[in-house]
Amino acid sequence: MATLAEIRAKLQAQETKQGGGDRPAGDNAIYPFWNLEQGKESTVRFLPDGDTNNTFFWAERLMIKLPFAGIKGDTDNKQVQVQVPCMEMYGETCPILSEVRGWFKDKTLEEQGRKYWKKRSYIFQGFVVEDGLKEETPANPIRRFIIGPQIFQLIKSALVDPELEELPTDFARGVDFKLTKTSKGGYADYSTSKWSRRERPLTDAELDGVKANGLFNLTDFLPKKPGDVELKVIKEMFEASVNGEPFDKDAWGQYFRPAGMGQVTGDPNKGSAPAAAAIPADDNVDPDEAPVRSAPVSRPAATAPAAGGSGRAEDILAMIRNRQKS
Repeated sequence: MATLAEIRAKLQAQETKQGGGDRPAGDNAIYPFWNLEQGKESTVRFLPDGDTNNTFFWAERLMIKLPFAGIKGDTDNKQVQVQVPCMEMYGETCPILSEVRGWFKDKTLEEQGRKYWKKRSYIFQGFVVEDGLKEETPANPIRRFIIGPQIFQLIKSALVDPELEELPTDFARGVDFKLTKTSKGGYADYSTSKWSRRERPLTDAELDGVKANGLFNLTDFLPKKPGDVELKVIKEMFEASVNGEPFDKDAWGQYFRPAGMGQVTGDPNKGSAPAAAAIPADDNVDPDEAPVRSAPVSRPAATAPAAGGSGRAEDILAMIRNRQKS
């Protein structure tokens, strides 16, 4: 287990550098705190990563959201969204970001670039100490938490505070974290979430839970690294998304699919791939973007901004690629 000093050193190194596979759905391990009612809170206790080589007690996940103008062949033209892994999560070049980075050099393409930029989230594990959702505790009380950037900054800021003397995950001298949901601009706001001021040793029941179930290796819950076929599909989906086309479930549904859409067959290379290659949608919610109410929030269909008098997304891609060659 890494010490607090090691965590602080690594966080500082990351700040300097930066300038300043999912488990199957249905195991009920993910705690959906974003479903809290406005003004409610839940108290959680984070635990260390089961992988002792991980300096932190979280794993960073990088995903890219691809919006589509519906699903090909469906009469419902409701926009859908597919999440795909960003290859930078595995220390490799991401084909989507390689395209999108060039867009930020053109003012007319910045908004489009932000739409396809990587989204960060963080996977934690721990106990739900006080449950504002009043859920039934699963057989394994160690839950997973998908934490967005807003809450993560609150967690991180406390860790670099020199007044913090012990790791928050310490079994004897750690502290709990209060997740509080309010609203801002019609969306969930967690800015009042905070660490408890008092240390609290784990209870006998919590210690027994750790002993009986063990700690998860958090990287096991990152999406499976795409292979050559999956990368080909990701590139195709990206271009189709930018072009404003619908999601082709026959071509891509075996590998990636929108939330709520069942597994289908189909392969652009006429081969077969294991079902595990598809990305489950059991945590397909960004806590920082979840609406305050459970009712769906209407969003305008994705449209490509005009560039040089052309509104077609394929012209944008061609323009950017030609510019990069020159």
